[in-house]
Amino acid sequence: MMSIATVAGIVAQTPAGALVDATRAKRLVMVVAAIMVTLASLSLPLFPGFVPVAISQGIAQAAAVVFPPAIAAVSLGIFGHAAFTRRIGRNETFNHAGNAVAAGLAGLSAYWFGPTVVFYLLSAMAIASLVSILAIPERAIDHDLARGLHDADTRSEQPSGLAVLLTCRPLLVFAICVLLFHLSNAAMLPLVGQKLALQDKNMGTSLMSACIVAAQVVMVPFAMLVGARADRWGHKRFFLAALLILPIRGALYTLSDNPFWLVGVQLLDGVGAGIFGALFPIIVADLMRNTGRFNVAQGAVITAQSIGAALSTTLAGLVVVGAGYSAAFITLGAVAAIGAIVCLVALPETRHGTLPPQGKTAPPTSAIAAE
Repeated sequence: MMSIATVAGIVAQTPAGALVDATRAKRLVMVVAAIMVTLASLSLPLFPGFVPVAISQGIAQAAAVVFPPAIAAVSLGIFGHAAFTRRIGRNETFNHAGNAVAAGLAGLSAYWFGPTVVFYLLSAMAIASLVSILAIPERAIDHDLARGLHDADTRSEQPSGLAVLLTCRPLLVFAICVLLFHLSNAAMLPLVGQKLALQDKNMGTSLMSACIVAAQVVMVPFAMLVGARADRWGHKRFFLAALLILPIRGALYTLSDNPFWLVGVQLLDGVGAGIFGALFPIIVADLMRNTGRFNVAQGAVITAQSIGAALSTTLAGLVVVGAGYSAAFITLGAVAAIGAIVCLVALPETRHGTLPPQGKTAPPTSAIAAE
């Protein structure tokens, strides 16, 4: 069932980004997606069979992929490029804080009332998100700017062709780095959960929950740091740091099987993921500036990200079976190290003013002088 939902999300990523680019009803798209996720959650305790659950989760995952590009697009459309980094840092701060609170509430509710209550709790949260969406004034969103079509200085009437996704070399390099990041990162938490369960089956689930909540809490200050300092210190430098955290984390996991050590090392996930989550839309916006393809590019790179995450558990499982947990952690860390090398060598700095225009031919010097 989880595989079906994952595949549905991967297939829907790029079309979802294209939809967000094309539509001027971005709030409506988010409202419809939130309703679909809510109905899918409510249907689970009512129709617990394999086929209904597989269908509902496939629909929910396909609908949920609308939110990341839509939220980034609305943020860009309201604040513009100059304030986008600070805005995304703030968005991610609230995102991770909300994840931690949601996980805590879900755990407590399930303990007190049983696991079924979680579905109703998440549905209530989804309904609350509708209020947040509708509180955004429609007139505040510049829909051309929201797709990266123009900024305050340059106005382009038409978006670039979709071929820019394949011809923008920095975007392709970034997609490779993102794939390697998630190929390394996605399986680490499940492996930690397995090791914790091997140490103490009764405490494994509780410690796993502690890992998730603690990592989300750690992500908050690092998302804030990206928002406050990335434009000054450099986007590439932050992204490189997120990649380099993973080999360190993988190596530290091999030093001890003590549950508290494993949970402590897992806190580093908050550093890497906190930086990555905040920086991802910022770098894509930099690369797609003035192309009008910001959101479809987000969808395309998230597709690469999802493929990396899906392959991560397969890779880790094969290594665990063949050589054990320590070898699996070292292998995953080595994958991220390769990504760091690719980032260092091939990815340019993307801060505003450091990149040439992507996907459009710059006007000749004479035309600029005449204007």
